[in-house]
Amino acid sequence: MPSYTVTVATGSQWFAGTDDYIYLSLLGSAGCSEKHLLDKPFYNDFERGAVDSYDVTVDEELGDIQLVKIEKRKYWLHDDWYLKYITLKTPYGDYIEFPCYRWITGEGEIVLRDGRAKLPRDDQIHILKQHRRKELETRQKQYRWMEWNPGFPLSIDAKGHKDLPRDIQFDSEKGVDFVLNYSKAMENLFINRFMHMFQSSWSDFADFEKIFVKISNTISERVMNHWQEDLMFGYQFLNGCNPVLIQRCTKLPEKLPVTTEMVECSLERQLTLEQEVEQGNIFIVDFKLLDGIDANKTDPCTLQFLAAPICLLYKNLANKIVPIAIQLNQVPGDENPIFLPSDAKYDWLLAKIWVRSSDFHVHQTITHLLRTHLVSEVFGIAMYRQLPAVHPIFKLLVAHVRFTIAINTKAREQLICEYGLFDKFQISLQTRSLDTMEWGSGDGGQWRLEANATGGGGHVQMVQRAMEDLTYASLCFPEAIKARGMESTEDIPYYFYRDDGILVWEAIKTFAAAVVDIYYESDQVVVEDQELQDFVKDVYVYGMRGKKASGFPKSIKTKEKLSEYLTVVIFTASAQHAAVNFGQYDWCSWIPNAPPTMRTPPPTAKGVVTIEQIVDTLPDRGRSCWHLGAVWALSQFQENELFLGMYPEEHFIEKPVKEAMAQFRKNLDTIISVIAERNKNKKLPYYYLSPDRIPNSVAI
Repeated sequence: MPSYTVTVATGSQWFAGTDDYIYLSLLGSAGCSEKHLLDKPFYNDFERGAVDSYDVTVDEELGDIQLVKIEKRKYWLHDDWYLKYITLKTPYGDYIEFPCYRWITGEGEIVLRDGRAKLPRDDQIHILKQHRRKELETRQKQYRWMEWNPGFPLSIDAKGHKDLPRDIQFDSEKGVDFVLNYSKAMENLFINRFMHMFQSSWSDFADFEKIFVKISNTISERVMNHWQEDLMFGYQFLNGCNPVLIQRCTKLPEKLPVTTEMVECSLERQLTLEQEVEQGNIFIVDFKLLDGIDANKTDPCTLQFLAAPICLLYKNLANKIVPIAIQLNQVPGDENPIFLPSDAKYDWLLAKIWVRSSDFHVHQTITHLLRTHLVSEVFGIAMYRQLPAVHPIFKLLVAHVRFTIAINTKAREQLICEYGLFDKFQISLQTRSLDTMEWGSGDGGQWRLEANATGGGGHVQMVQRAMEDLTYASLCFPEAIKARGMESTEDIPYYFYRDDGILVWEAIKTFAAAVVDIYYESDQVVVEDQELQDFVKDVYVYGMRGKKASGFPKSIKTKEKLSEYLTVVIFTASAQHAAVNFGQYDWCSWIPNAPPTMRTPPPTAKGVVTIEQIVDTLPDRGRSCWHLGAVWALSQFQENELFLGMYPEEHFIEKPVKEAMAQFRKNLDTIISVIAERNKNKKLPYYYLSPDRIPNSVAI
């Protein structure tokens, strides 16, 4: 009787093992085997991280093995099991791999195909076509679209993390509990000691150092020491947390009536302002998105304020970017003066602080939340709904949506929901803990605090507005850089975000094109791949709400466009998220450089600002502590982080793809070396787009 050697690998994450009964059936072209209990007497099978082998003897010839069926039945209590893969050695010497990398929950079962990637057209056998169809039907019931807020990209239909399909939940929910992480941050950063006076203002700028001493690093220390300087202010628009807003000014806007006489002392080439514009030396950052956004009012006793500044910048003779004019709101007038470097010291400083605060809000809500988290979730949901596990595009993308739907669901549950941490938090002075209890009167040493000026609904308004500018082209990195007039390395030599981003973009695109070439021999094959077309359509119809102006394709007709599309998905989830997320502590931990809220309105006249007024405008002690804990927690890598180029789950088994992956890693290693060499001896190194610091997916 034919005998097969079956090897079963259990995952190594927490709670991956099981004590349940595991049964295996083989489905071949000539017949199906009986159900076999996989059990070794006196041996604990399927332990976490175990690789177990079994001999399975069948009664008759099965022919070519097409499917493997695994069933899990309860032993004592329901016990989830994470199956990595199964391998099969046939009586004829063949070796077949069956990747799984999924959870089997309850008294569940799973049917696996061998690991060769197949397009729909490659499946001619009825049982394989049926398996493909059933998998998608099941997934489409599990992964449903939901409108979380009007005008937002659609998200997963789940009230909380526990409601998600088990395959996309975090291994350990504690690791991404925002409340727990902020509490831990407060303890780790030694800042709970300030909570007894959390509503009071700091005395002066140096007073902020009291929550800064224990946690300083190279960049944050430099920010603390140089944040008031125009050079540091301008540099951040290129290489700080939000390096995506600055653009070359081709025409001075009418709403900013600045003249050569106003800025003459800042211009170093003896040219008029208009001539500097013509020569490409003037840049602009316009926060018009914030105009009219409601500031946080979750606590009626505490006022918070927003501005919508316009900032004009100048490339000086040293090719550095410096600010030369700031108007704090969009409509010019006597009560909306244009602040200049030649103004009184504190007038100019407060104007810059308002710009930094505005930049913080746009960064967190649009650059970070919308354009990486929510967009990547759209790609992930569409992938699970429309691409079966056997599809090569699923195998390529699955590593780049890992935990993204989970982290976003957790954020909707705790962070950006109504009355979530983004709106407010509660400090218990007795337990020194951070909590999200409902609002009420302060008693027993507890205080509720609205911590972010765009909480309480302002962040929702911002996303709804920003959806108008969320286009496919704006996610194509080279096009986005060019659209802002920032592509020239000669004109703007210190734009490291651009330089490193282009290198990583090209490496990803080369890899994506190599995979596309393996499975699609012509454009016609792309057009005929209905599963691929359904994936792209799902993104357009549900993610982008069917808006033609978004420029997202409804279908893809060429290999080249497919390679670009896959590059957008991977780059957004990996490199773009890394560039705008992991520098938050570096650039935002010094509170005056990135205030999350301002407690007095923008100045309406010059010559009246004092340092006392600035300190009273900046966040008080409690909000500063919350902010510091938040940016620290959000800047941490996950435990056992998987970085770009790392694919420990071997969904692909074909040699050509493995060779493409190896070449991808070589290309990334070259980029790592280039960036490391560039950063040598730099006082402000830029490393956020070094591939060894770019996680594969949005998971924090």
